[in-house]
Amino acid sequence: MFPSHHEHRSISGGLPRAAVFGVSDGLVSNVSLVIGFAGSGVGADVVRLAGVAGLIAGAISMAAGEYVSVSAQNELIGRELEIERREIARHPEAETAELVRVYEAKGVQRQRARAVAADIMRSPDTALTVHAREELGIDPEQLPSPWRTAISSFLAFAVGAVLPVLPWFFGGGAAAALMSIAIGVLAAAIVGALIGRFAERSIVRSALRQVFILVLACGATYAIGRALGVTVS
Repeated sequence: MFPSHHEHRSISGGLPRAAVFGVSDGLVSNVSLVIGFAGSGVGADVVRLAGVAGLIAGAISMAAGEYVSVSAQNELIGRELEIERREIARHPEAETAELVRVYEAKGVQRQRARAVAADIMRSPDTALTVHAREELGIDPEQLPSPWRTAISSFLAFAVGAVLPVLPWFFGGGAAAALMSIAIGVLAAAIVGALIGRFAERSIVRSALRQVFILVLACGATYAIGRALGVTVS
């Protein structure tokens, strides 16, 4: 009797990573920004302006960073794939021998490894895909989209960043500051719990870690705001 089949989650895509980091960064950075301004003693309108400005600037920065990062990665991969494509066309025997060595290293018998490698090399497209997977560890058909990753990052950051600003649209002072912190702590705990669940680690520990990071950042910016004591007229 064969063991039951199981499937692995995809962990190499750019979108899940961008979404998780986007929400986390937006939340921590804007809670810290809002609390820092609130600690300086400025009015609710200034805190609100700072929060919205932080949301927009941070989301654009996050999206631009992800776009440049993924684009550069794809360009590098494209360059390596083009080199591999040329080698397959110019030196098919050497590339076939490379596949044979790869399969032999995985425990395939030499005769069978040669037969499999020969079958693969009959199709240049298939040969390129297999060489990319075996030698470079990538799937040419599964490269992340820079635009999709950038948009995902922008939206994720904006979602995280808007939460701590909401109380300042309806009030101000200590009440709004405490509400921002409460929303931030709750959201951080949820983000941490989701990270723990997807990573199959302790949900409680991941949630507490995320909350600790947020509280530490808020404490630092609040102390700086109090120390500077800026009043904007």
